[in-house]
Amino acid sequence: MQNNLSTTSRIETGRLVIVPFSEELLSEKHVSWLNDPEIVAFSEQRHRRHTLESCRAYMNSFVGTSNHFWAIIRRADGVHIGNTNAYVDVANRIADVGILIGERSAWGQGFGLEAWKAVCDHLLDTGCVRKITAGTMSVNTGMIRIFEKYGMQLEGVCRKHFLCGGQEVDFVLYAKFRPNHFLQRSI
Repeated sequence: MQNNLSTTSRIETGRLVIVPFSEELLSEKHVSWLNDPEIVAFSEQRHRRHTLESCRAYMNSFVGTSNHFWAIIRRADGVHIGNTNAYVDVANRIADVGILIGERSAWGQGFGLEAWKAVCDHLLDTGCVRKITAGTMSVNTGMIRIFEKYGMQLEGVCRKHFLCGGQEVDFVLYAKFRPNHFLQRSI
């Protein structure tokens, strides 16, 4: 099967422009999101100290792969408000998607769901991906709401998988299939 996702695309919504992450977007503000305990409270990024160099290395890890790393830009003012990624398993036609809205002024306004829907729809609509997966801690109710509002279903639970604030919490895995994926084949 040929990978039609070999180059990351620009995705647009009513309020957002989602663009391939580039060197121009690397900034101290971006690094500060990843080092802010509240912003990364439910992310495994909370265990690392990030720098411009570690963020550059992460960005460069996508080059030449079937994976994607996008910046989420708010149309109204051109502000970079977050990032999203997709790790694509080409052989099985699955994309595991993640998102971070780091700009606090963008919280609680539905930008996360809007970006999530746009990216996942883009991946499913290409025909190269038949299934979207995503996981989070069971205490991350905001992310679980996004999964469920997008129509993802709970696929599995790994009990007491993470330690969060000194408490054992479950890892929950959600998924959504492309409609009629079993009828469409690409060779």
